[in-house]
Amino acid sequence: MSQAIAYCDYNATTPLRPAAMAAMTRSLQDVGNPSSVHAPGRSAKGVMEAARETVARGVGARARDVIFTSSATEALHLALDAARDSYGDLIVSELEHDALWEATRDADEMAPLRATIDGVVDLTHLEELLAAAKRPLVAVMLANNETGVIQPVSRVAAMVREAGGILLVDASQAVGRIPVGIAALDASYLVVSSHKMGGPPGAGALVLASGAAFAISRRGGGQEQGRRPGTENVPALAGFAAAFDADGVSESVRIAALRDRFEQALRARHGDVVIFGETAPRLPNTSLFALPGAPAEIALIALDLEGVALSSGAACSSGKVKSSRVLAAMGVEPALARCALRASFGWATTDEDVDRLLAALDKVRARLGALEGAA
Repeated sequence: MSQAIAYCDYNATTPLRPAAMAAMTRSLQDVGNPSSVHAPGRSAKGVMEAARETVARGVGARARDVIFTSSATEALHLALDAARDSYGDLIVSELEHDALWEATRDADEMAPLRATIDGVVDLTHLEELLAAAKRPLVAVMLANNETGVIQPVSRVAAMVREAGGILLVDASQAVGRIPVGIAALDASYLVVSSHKMGGPPGAGALVLASGAAFAISRRGGGQEQGRRPGTENVPALAGFAAAFDADGVSESVRIAALRDRFEQALRARHGDVVIFGETAPRLPNTSLFALPGAPAEIALIALDLEGVALSSGAACSSGKVKSSRVLAAMGVEPALARCALRASFGWATTDEDVDRLLAALDKVRARLGALEGAA
């Protein structure tokens, strides 16, 4: 990452770790299709299967239950296809990423699961939905990409199992930041993303619990045990595995201290700041906040001019700044939601980056205040 930029947008994508870069470079120097039986093909397959073992070990799964995909989005859609013969009703948290929400919101059998003002799924509402559901598939992410709020997935799983249902968990933002295990979560399907943890984009995984149903929906060359056809992206998978091998959870102690210092300083400088989800358990790296009267679309441009990169929330909207659906689900007033900014830190974040962010926010607020006074 260029030193000219204070990059504070790790939840959008994480800078490539040096170990991932090195693993990809080594893989790119060899030519081979992992489906080929000759020596180069066997070498590529060896890299791929070593990556599969690494990912499986990282989430406590069996290697044969790891299906490599091009992204978390594809993995989520693949999970919906895989489970299609195993469920009747679909319950989807209103906090889910658009990758899943947009794919399911118009489905006839879909029931949205409400959130509390703290950014946590409403367990009372879930109980009501489960009572009326038949063979439900419930989708609840482990940690929200905007607020960083960690969801009570183990409690959700117990309720879902009691109702005879199955659970899909998007763990894209959580893996590499907090401990994640598919058995501890009691999820049937777990989704992981490479570029959220310091690996390259273009790689993700759907991880199955032992015995989870999988309906074949795609036909092709037989890759991934016939469950996801298409030649695998071996260099990206090599980088994915290298990122998995990094001890991101231990790094989170330092990163949490940076986030806490940032929020304490922000509150001291701007007494009216609102920090969303701060009363709930959160990822150690994420702060979604609002400075009233500082619209996000203006603030982001001004921050960019100051050499600071952050986000208004989800970054998967074709570069558009739009009102947060997650904050709406939490009952946040639209005027305040329009001022929401997300700072997210990671393995390469420094104290200097946090200081530059704070100074830039001070400038932005002062300029907007001067403009308001002049008006």
